[in-house]
Amino acid sequence: MAKLTIDDLKKIKEKTAKETSLRDGPASIKVTVHMGTCGIAAGARDVMSALMEEMATADRQDIRVVAAGCMGMCSSEPNVTIESESSEPIVYKLMDANKMRQVFKRHVLLGEVQTDFALAKM
Repeated sequence: MAKLTIDDLKKIKEKTAKETSLRDGPASIKVTVHMGTCGIAAGARDVMSALMEEMATADRQDIRVVAAGCMGMCSSEPNVTIESESSEPIVYKLMDANKMRQVFKRHVLLGEVQTDFALAKM
């Protein structure tokens, strides 16, 4: 096995810091994908994948992505909650990859609540 160099260790540190920054630290926006058993069965993994693709494209450091358990509203899964400093949290219902992309681009980036998909304000 090859020995790691200082540069290798720095690259590993940078990669790890970037990955964990999605979950930790200060943020102006938090996106929670509810991934309990019911959410996963309803397609929450596809929703999370679409969200992560959009995050990579946006390259914003003030947005946090969190995976959470079931909200107790299994009939509306997959659910996604958007929380921002400037407004009340919004729960989106029956999400899929395309809806997640739209919510990300319109609500997360531009602040426009997508009422067609909204379940409730928290």
